[in-house]
Amino acid sequence: MAVKDRVEAVLNVGLRVPSIMLLDVLYRWDVSSFFQKIQRSSLSNNPLFQYKYLALYLHYVGYILSLVLLTLPRQHLVKLYLYVLTALLLFAGHQVSRDYVRSELESGFEGPVYLEPLSMNRFTTALIGQLVVCTLCSCVMQTKRIWLFSAHLLPLVARLCLVPLETIVFINKFSMIFTGLEVIYFLASNLLVPYNLAKTAYRELAQVVEVYGLLALGMSLWNQLVLPVLFMCFWLLLFALQIYSYFSTRDQPTSRERLLFLFLTSIAECCSTPYSLLGLVFTVSFIALGVLTLCKFYLQGYRAFMNDNTMHRGMTEGITLLILAVQTGLIELQVIHRAFLLSIILFIVVASILQSMLEIADPIVLALGASRDKSLWKHFRAVSLCLFLLIFPAYMAYMICQFFHMDFWLLIIISSSILTSLQVLGTLLIYVLFMVEEFRKAPVENMDEVIYYVNGTYRLLEFLVAVCVVCYGVSETVFGEWSVMGSTIILVHSYYNVWLRAQLGWQSFLLRRDAVNKIKSLPTASTAQLEQYNDICAICYQDMNSAVITPCSHFFHAGCLKKWLYVQETCPLCHSQLKSQAPTAAGPNQDPPAANQSPAGQDEAPAN
Repeated sequence: MAVKDRVEAVLNVGLRVPSIMLLDVLYRWDVSSFFQKIQRSSLSNNPLFQYKYLALYLHYVGYILSLVLLTLPRQHLVKLYLYVLTALLLFAGHQVSRDYVRSELESGFEGPVYLEPLSMNRFTTALIGQLVVCTLCSCVMQTKRIWLFSAHLLPLVARLCLVPLETIVFINKFSMIFTGLEVIYFLASNLLVPYNLAKTAYRELAQVVEVYGLLALGMSLWNQLVLPVLFMCFWLLLFALQIYSYFSTRDQPTSRERLLFLFLTSIAECCSTPYSLLGLVFTVSFIALGVLTLCKFYLQGYRAFMNDNTMHRGMTEGITLLILAVQTGLIELQVIHRAFLLSIILFIVVASILQSMLEIADPIVLALGASRDKSLWKHFRAVSLCLFLLIFPAYMAYMICQFFHMDFWLLIIISSSILTSLQVLGTLLIYVLFMVEEFRKAPVENMDEVIYYVNGTYRLLEFLVAVCVVCYGVSETVFGEWSVMGSTIILVHSYYNVWLRAQLGWQSFLLRRDAVNKIKSLPTASTAQLEQYNDICAICYQDMNSAVITPCSHFFHAGCLKKWLYVQETCPLCHSQLKSQAPTAAGPNQDPPAANQSPAGQDEAPAN
């Protein structure tokens, strides 16, 4: 990406953050309580504060203006900010002029400015400030007519011409009125610009909806506004302001426990509106994406970005946070209760991130153990990450049990952490078995059976943990407080973590049993047949000291063929069906086949 594109991308996000800030402020602002405070103050007699409905209308107008600023095209947004910057510069120029006139009135010196050093210093400072303001205004507005912005220089010129001080005050007011008239003329000449922009935008939106549909329009706005990055920047700005306001009012150092409490309460303060909650959701998504990307990079280096998995984008964690926040009514709670609930929700999000890290690490670790890679650094990275995923979830479950009272939601977090540790333990055991087989320099006959028993053991433990969670949830629902959401969670947990686990485990058991029966029904090759065959197994490409013979007269290792039969019930070479062979009795004129002999013939070896 070129530098210009980067700058445009930064401007596209940075210039829209104030619109989200304004929406957040308008959502927090309570008009009724505001007018109650006005009525109790000295401003109650002011006509501007006597019409409550006018303020309500202005409240809604603020919403509309914020949405317009949010969806305005970038080039028009840049122009608008330049106009606002010019107005602020003009206001700063008149502030400098007013301060100068006030200081001159206080001094009372009406002679030439060069005769008194203090008067000369005031004049020089004000003149430099006004010239800077005029130059900046002409540069921002991209015009050479600098006289349009120099009305606030009139009091300085009058002072240089020895005009009386009372007259300078009138000249200063005239310069302010002249600048205000200029601003009004500029606004009046561009009065139809918002209408033309709205008309053009409506025409373009109608064409897009007619041609591509409403969903395409939403996706286009999502990509053009870069809403995830926009809300993340908005929330980070809120969080930084919250932290700054806390430390700017504190003189004493903060303890470690106080820092943790400050962190949680600051996050709770920054998710009290729907806009700030969305900002927290997108921030958590990007943090999860960064952690998962760092995990991939730690395991595979730069090769991890060549075959990136779109499943681990951090959106799962963000959606989890949003669902839990909406379900528990997070933004409606007090700050202390919100901080306590956020700590539990963040535990759930961390458990989800750890599970995603395991999904990334598991195939890489197993492939590394089976690939016979000699790089010690790769093995160290894989094993160290697995040890972290084994210890940290268990430690997190221990801390939850220490600091929180047990309920159904906390039990789900603890069960998720325990399941992650169990899965990592199973992965490490299989990795160790692969490494043992590598050091033995020869394949282990029953390696598949051992791996199956290891997988079956920790999957059985996962099933038992899920059953315990469901039982606890049912008991809490029956004997405690019943809720629709809690019952729904129990049903979903029962279906996905109990019923589907049991169904998949039973199907795996049936497949293995059928494969074992098929292998047992096949004849075993004799030593003479293996010497005459004199070839390797077509599945593992290793020499055969023992083999079974398929009905199509092909030789394979019994263990290799059993692994193949888990996937499909055909011969790996000719793809003919492999069915269980029932033992047949010999006919009256036929001798029974010799033991360990191919069905292709007693005296002839099967063709290669």
